[in-house]
Amino acid sequence: MRAVLQEYLQRDARIKVVFRPENGHISAASNSALALASGEFVALMDHDDELAPHALHFVAGAIDRHPSAQVLYGDEDKINEVGERSDPHFKPDWSPDLFFSQNYVSHLGVYRRDLLERIGGFRTGVEGSQDQDLLLRCLPHVKASEIVHIPGVLYHWRMADGSTAFAAGEKHYTTEAGIKALRDFFAAQDRADLTVEAGLAPNTYRVKYPIPQPEPLVSLLIPTRDTLEFLEPCVRSILEKTAYPSYEIVIIDNESVDPATLEYFRRIATENERVRVLPYHHPFNFSAINNYGVRHARGEVIGLVNNDIEVISPEWLSEMVSHALRPEIGCVGAKLYYDDDTIQHAGVILGIGGVAGHSHKYFSRADDGYFSRLKIVQNVSAVTGACLVVRKSVYEEVGGLEENGLGVAFNDVDFCLKVREAGYRNLWTPYAELYHHESKSRGIEDSPAKVERFHKEVEFIQAKWGETLLNDPYYSRNLTLVKEDFSLL
Repeated sequence: MRAVLQEYLQRDARIKVVFRPENGHISAASNSALALASGEFVALMDHDDELAPHALHFVAGAIDRHPSAQVLYGDEDKINEVGERSDPHFKPDWSPDLFFSQNYVSHLGVYRRDLLERIGGFRTGVEGSQDQDLLLRCLPHVKASEIVHIPGVLYHWRMADGSTAFAAGEKHYTTEAGIKALRDFFAAQDRADLTVEAGLAPNTYRVKYPIPQPEPLVSLLIPTRDTLEFLEPCVRSILEKTAYPSYEIVIIDNESVDPATLEYFRRIATENERVRVLPYHHPFNFSAINNYGVRHARGEVIGLVNNDIEVISPEWLSEMVSHALRPEIGCVGAKLYYDDDTIQHAGVILGIGGVAGHSHKYFSRADDGYFSRLKIVQNVSAVTGACLVVRKSVYEEVGGLEENGLGVAFNDVDFCLKVREAGYRNLWTPYAELYHHESKSRGIEDSPAKVERFHKEVEFIQAKWGETLLNDPYYSRNLTLVKEDFSLL
């Protein structure tokens, strides 16, 4: 190897080599290479991988378009020993909570050299996740707008036996190193109260945020009209399965007439002090009903819950509240299943069908999803209002749900975009699992009046948000806007 490197030195003056007297593993070796670097930016790659021929051209173009960029990263795919490429990873733009769950930035990473020098270069002791640790230590020194994603495959990751490109679980020590890197990062931010553990998929992580004591009251708002066959199992599942101790259930009755439903209202409110029934004597308008419920809610945290929801995981509310209480987080969504254990909701993707669609719809409950995204906490542009948790102060700050133009459809998307526009990050978690018997309680959009109303709501949200609906920062422009399965264009 020394002879080959010395030959390269003779061929091109741009090639620099340092021969270390002893093996310092990847972090120490990278620091030795960093000491030789003279460029304004430094690109990181493994010795056995390939750079796309256009990679540096794309990087230079991105730097020119974003002169304040501190960190840049591109998409990647895998390449085998005969040059066949596969598994393209088309990444989102900067997503902090996704990065805390998985080192999705990975290859190709490009950093300002003075930034790496400022943080002391690579840290020993986290080999296997040294690049994730490097970016974590950069984060306190850069703004979110200074982390730039280049939406194109710039890097070909070599697949070989024993490589994490071949299988994410090949190198178990990388997960342990990643956990250490995350724990050290949060401790340095005075967040030693957080816990970090291995996630649900290989090389993923779960960051658990504490809930203050005493736990804040959560008001779960359930709009309904009759349909006791859905409401009663919904309320029962919440009361019997929810581990979070401090919540109230506010059933908002939109002029029910069924005697059995009315009797249930009287009985449940009498038998359980957690439950209130709030009459709403106006025509159905999902936005107006929930806004009315929020005005009467006693909790500092609001949970919007459809009457056809059933709880699966006891920690669902604790998980959602733990994120909703984070100052930087706005709306929090859950993992919702159909009756047959296929995915109904795993976050909302903007642009699908012209407005928005559900991530990974109809995927199996056991599926990891696109690069494990069904198994990890991540930022999303929006979440469904069928099960949405948000601080009451945030709800009121943005004016609640849109009553006039979006009385039935897309009010949740509009609300989440208002929350994002106000400076908060929306988030989806797989650790809150529930069933959603979607729209069974109101039927489908099949009558002429419903179809007309739906089209008007589509026109309203498209006119309001325009190009925003076609540029979801958490979904690659290289993926389809026709399907909800992360397939290619």
